[in-house]
Amino acid sequence: MEVKEIKAFGTEAAEAPLNQMSINRRIPTPHDVEIEILYCGVCHSDLHTVRSEWGPSLYPCVPGHEIVGKVVSVGGHVSKFKVGDMVGVGCMVDSCRECQYCSEGLEQYCEPGMTGTYNSPDQHLPGNPTFGGYSESIVVDENYVLRIPDNLDPAAAAPLLCAGITTYSPLRHWNVGPGKKVGIVGIGGLGHMGLKLAKAMGAHVVAFTTSESKFAEAQRLGADEVVLSKNAEQMAAYHGKLHFILDCVSAEHDINAYLALLRVDGSLALVGAPEHPLPVAAFSLIPGRKSFAGSMIGGIAETQEMLDFCAEHNIPADIEIINIQQINEAYERLLKGDVKYRFVIEMASLKK
Repeated sequence: MEVKEIKAFGTEAAEAPLNQMSINRRIPTPHDVEIEILYCGVCHSDLHTVRSEWGPSLYPCVPGHEIVGKVVSVGGHVSKFKVGDMVGVGCMVDSCRECQYCSEGLEQYCEPGMTGTYNSPDQHLPGNPTFGGYSESIVVDENYVLRIPDNLDPAAAAPLLCAGITTYSPLRHWNVGPGKKVGIVGIGGLGHMGLKLAKAMGAHVVAFTTSESKFAEAQRLGADEVVLSKNAEQMAAYHGKLHFILDCVSAEHDINAYLALLRVDGSLALVGAPEHPLPVAAFSLIPGRKSFAGSMIGGIAETQEMLDFCAEHNIPADIEIINIQQINEAYERLLKGDVKYRFVIEMASLKK
């Protein structure tokens, strides 16, 4: 297969910083869309992956799966996009398209495994990993490309492609809406989107945070009430009151304290990804017929639905724009929680 060399930012090893490098992209095939990348969000997964914290990563590793850019060329059979369109690419660039989950629009749960936007074996260039959005351009099959609605700011839309769909999908799946009391745990990259989306869906939203300094911020983002999770008295006031809880915390925490807040038949869905297992007591679940679940991104159709929902309700991510040369510093700040609430790289900086 024909390839062309482009500029990117990535690393050759878990302990090495990210630096500029050259990578190969395939020349578009008849079903491909070639995208000039304008913005790429920085996700906690990027940091975990480049440092091999979720199992051995493939190197060289070029992260980035919150990609927004302009279509610069299309293959001869492409029907969904044209040159000049503003488009997005999220966490996956392919799947088997044949298994039961792909046929149900749940490509993220593809049985043989979806092809991740980065750190997956590249189906088109055997022996190579896929490379993500910390790069000049990307070539993706049109069926895995998303349309960015005109009224969304392209930079603030980038994090919707991971943080947005990661929170939207479980809120939709568990039928969050009017008449439901919903808890959002953690106010970070995921949690800030969870608050905005749950509020726009019409739920009564309760934010849980370990930091009193985040109370006003949580209310600005859509919380009707805010609870200091370290305060036993405040937590007890919500015992058995919530229909659904979206847990966005990726650090170790007491899951049983939140399960206690669910009403009978309530569900808690974990979308934060703590490194170590969280102990769950049997009696946190049994007496109230409660469910402890997980959820991973969303399918392509649902991701488009989420983008259209955010456009309709004017829901961007809260972002801080950086140059690609600041990425190693941004990772250190990410570890400290020093960002409100998502870094987005202006990829024009890669040309410097």
